[in-house]
Amino acid sequence: MYISEQLLNPDERRLRLSAQLGVQSVVLDNRGTDLVSASGGVCSWDATKLEEYRKWVEGFDLKVDVFALDVGSILLDSITDLESAKKQRQMLTENIQKAADAGLDCLKYNVQMVGITRTGLKPGRGGVQNSSFVHAEYSSEDDAKHSYWGIGYPTNQQEGGSQAAVLCGQKMAREVPPVTVQAGWDAIEFLVEGMVPAADKAGVRLACHPHDPAYPIGGLNGIEHVVGSADGLRKFLSLSPSKNHGLNFCQGTVAEMFKEPAKHMIPLIEEIASTGRIFMVHFRNIRGGYLDFQEVFPDEGDVDMFQAILAYQRGGYRGPLCPDHVPVSEIDPNRERFMSFSLGYTRGLLQAAGVWTTSGH
Repeated sequence: MYISEQLLNPDERRLRLSAQLGVQSVVLDNRGTDLVSASGGVCSWDATKLEEYRKWVEGFDLKVDVFALDVGSILLDSITDLESAKKQRQMLTENIQKAADAGLDCLKYNVQMVGITRTGLKPGRGGVQNSSFVHAEYSSEDDAKHSYWGIGYPTNQQEGGSQAAVLCGQKMAREVPPVTVQAGWDAIEFLVEGMVPAADKAGVRLACHPHDPAYPIGGLNGIEHVVGSADGLRKFLSLSPSKNHGLNFCQGTVAEMFKEPAKHMIPLIEEIASTGRIFMVHFRNIRGGYLDFQEVFPDEGDVDMFQAILAYQRGGYRGPLCPDHVPVSEIDPNRERFMSFSLGYTRGLLQAAGVWTTSGH
């Protein structure tokens, strides 16, 4: 295992900072930009541009471990507009091959049908603000204000996120029809059945991020989050036996699935890691649990992060650990110092556990 960073369309300065912090591999998210896109739309990639971009990043002594694949609105469209969804799925299979042609061997994607739901900000240490989801306090107004779309960070819908979401067709929570449990699984199976054969052919691993957050039984606003429980994770992995069908295991998101994450997370980490289907980890922590949590710094949450490291090790995981969803503060508006703290904390845990390796394996 080794430290890594998930970066949003980084510039030269940001890549240099990562290298100076001791990062040797990165996870890149360029959704909504035309940097690697074919002419005529940001959702279809150009293999040559993608390869040139990979080589540019490598010029900073960084390896591109994982690259973000934007699935846009395909899940909802598979329910409401099947022909459009089939066209999108074809484009995604082509992008998977283009990624392989460009020298990339792992792509991450998100099965969110709507925004990552949050209800507000809670005060944290030293005056930071922690993004939170408290179902008992839910209102559509707070949802609109505090939820985000999988590209920006909490409270930053406009941080590259909203525009990119519109460009690739992602829907907002207030624009979608009800999604039952059956419809949710049907949509995900539609996506998996299209992408995994393409990934097998190209030799590319697909890392799926589960639903964030876990919704109450019966859903929220008519939307069910089917990959929002431990059993949902298990069922998702069972959809295909392919070694290329796996997870972007977001430790914070999975912790949100339990009323007592401190009790349940360590055995589940070991269980899922032992499948060989974790391709990257969002190494973050929460305080609280199911339907009532805050996203906090990794050292102050309810999950024992050192024991988590040992559980990944016992399960055989050897990949990247990326900080994610740190608190909000005007003192660190770009979250670079907070992410740096999380990186150093994670590296210290790895060294203490005796499992530190470099990204070169």
